Amino acid sequence: MYDTAKLKKIYSKIQKQLFYMIPEKWDRIYLYASVDEKINNLETGEMFFYYFPKGILKKKPINVYEVPNRFNFAEDEYLELVDELYSSIQDLKQEFIDSEMELWTNLTIKIEGFKFIIEYNFDDLTKSKYNSNQRAVIWIYNNLKIPAESMKKEDRDIINEYLKESINFKPNIKIYSEAIYKKPVRNVIQYKKEQVSYIYKSKKGNKLKDTNNLYKLKKGSFINERLFRN
Repeated sequence: MYDTAKLKKIYSKIQKQLFYMIPEKWDRIYLYASVDEKINNLETGEMFFYYFPKGILKKKPINVYEVPNRFNFAEDEYLELVDELYSSIQDLKQEFIDSEMELWTNLTIKIEGFKFIIEYNFDDLTKSKYNSNQRAVIWIYNNLKIPAESMKKEDRDIINEYLKESINFKPNIKIYSEAIYKKPVRNVIQYKKEQVSYIYKSKKGNKLKDTNNLYKLKKGSFINERLFRN
């Protein structure tokens, strides 16, 4: 059901976009996204993803919205790539609509162990007792395996409540998986071994000058997400 020719084409595009957006060697990737229909046909949603850098030592997950600051290139250019990725997620939802398939409310994409895994969740988020931020905390706990004890008290309380409820509640999830896209995809950053700095290349191929006046990401929050309204 979830492996039609058009869907598989969108899956491949999403994989390429993710690979392109990560500027270093990685071990695994986890993405969350929702696409909701609201009143007056106003479409809203959110998306965030994390990747684990590759290395001998255990690495902490990197939030996609930390990438511009971490690698010192213009955030507005990078967020264009984020928007394009979310557009592909919207295309995925539209294909479900066009094919008259049961509509999911949110999804999780995992790329790990040479597998592309997508978990479609059909739970009605408008009936959830948890708000968007609280659901993100639960998602991080379940997918990134961040120990609850390492979280702040407010988030620990959310996890504890969730764990008590999960004994009697199972989410309505359906899973699709396939082998990952194997052809090489160039990263958004080209590394120059003879230089310490990184050079960002726009889609047009123009090199952007390194600058110290880059947008600084909002700090103090473990979760960063981008909200979308069309």
